[in-house]
Amino acid sequence: MASKLITATVVRETLGGVSDMTLWRWIHDPAMNFPAPVRIQSRRYWHEDELRSWIESRSVSQVAAE
Repeated sequence: MASKLITATVVRETLGGVSDMTLWRWIHDPAMNFPAPVRIQSRRYWHEDELRSWIESRSVSQVAAE
């Protein structure tokens, strides 16, 4: 089954209300390993499962660093 596509607004809210500029920086920073958006016309969408995996990987890496 295909993953649900979510908008940039939903992504920003899911990530705690980050700004669009922060989201842009994360997309363009290879060290962040942030999922690439899917572009449909001029809009950006993300696969919900990829975003959840990224959030989980960040949580695991932060716990391991402590």
